[in-house]
Amino acid sequence: MDDLSQNKNILLIRLRSIGDVLFTLPAVHLVRANFPKAKITFLVRKENASLLEGFREVDAVMALDRALYRKRNLKVMVVETLSLLRRLRKEKFSLVVDFQGYGETAWLARWSGAPQRWGSVYGPGRRWAYTRAIKRNNLIHPVEHNLSLLEKCGLHPVPVRNDFALPNHALDEARRFFAAQGLNAAMPTLFIQPFTSEPRKAWPLERHLAVAEHWRSRGVQVLFGGGPADRVALEPARQAGFPVSAGASLLVTAGLMKLSTLVLGSDTGLAHLAVAMNKPVLMFMASIVPGCTHPFQHPEWVIPATDKRSIIRIEIPAVIEACARAFGEPAGNISC
Repeated sequence: MDDLSQNKNILLIRLRSIGDVLFTLPAVHLVRANFPKAKITFLVRKENASLLEGFREVDAVMALDRALYRKRNLKVMVVETLSLLRRLRKEKFSLVVDFQGYGETAWLARWSGAPQRWGSVYGPGRRWAYTRAIKRNNLIHPVEHNLSLLEKCGLHPVPVRNDFALPNHALDEARRFFAAQGLNAAMPTLFIQPFTSEPRKAWPLERHLAVAEHWRSRGVQVLFGGGPADRVALEPARQAGFPVSAGASLLVTAGLMKLSTLVLGSDTGLAHLAVAMNKPVLMFMASIVPGCTHPFQHPEWVIPATDKRSIIRIEIPAVIEACARAFGEPAGNISC
């Protein structure tokens, strides 16, 4: 086995998405526990770079701007690529861990020139890029696979942590949003994230609104979240008198969830971010099967579809009852 004590400059790679980057957080804790004095750099897509502010053990971030490639300006693409490649070589990393294992990340890991390169691979075709390659296990949670990769490559296991450290500036801005909307952070608050990047994972907005109305009638504050592209789609929530935070930055949205009592939504990066801040989450999922991305360490936070086919079949009363259990009170009379 290689002498792991020589690893003083470590690069971790996971380009996308929000949820997948968050699934590396316990692995980052494990790397830091094994290399307390090493410099840890994280390579990620630019749109997810702000997320790394909450990864306390990460010392530096390298951001790949994929938007520049979508513009199809050859000169800009070449400049961006060469800049990244030069920095990868210049840093003289002693260890690279590629949690993604795609062709692009495998090539970047190999190009770095690090003497040790560990990777998670889907098949034998990319093993050439790594000094140690572990076949991806789709029958366990992605977090568990990332931890397994490190342990099989020689790191000593430690108690698992999944702690996202929300920056103070984001929490302060979230508090200002609460105040501007007339929300009281001391009162029970339900944060609803109705949309996802995959429509098949989304529960209908009109059902979210019915759940929101039920809890508002019982004195619970309700806040709808979303991205900039969701502003128009969330207009029915705004028209119904609910505060809407669509367009808030990723970290401010994290702050809004942290100030809330309960987060309700589908299998999205934001829901997994709430989990990493130890906020109770109720997540719609078609079913819990080996390898599914349920809230890490909390499969009981899932609202599963009764027929295990589609979350569309989850009924409003079942969601209200799940929220009631999370709030620690009876659901009361349900008439939806």
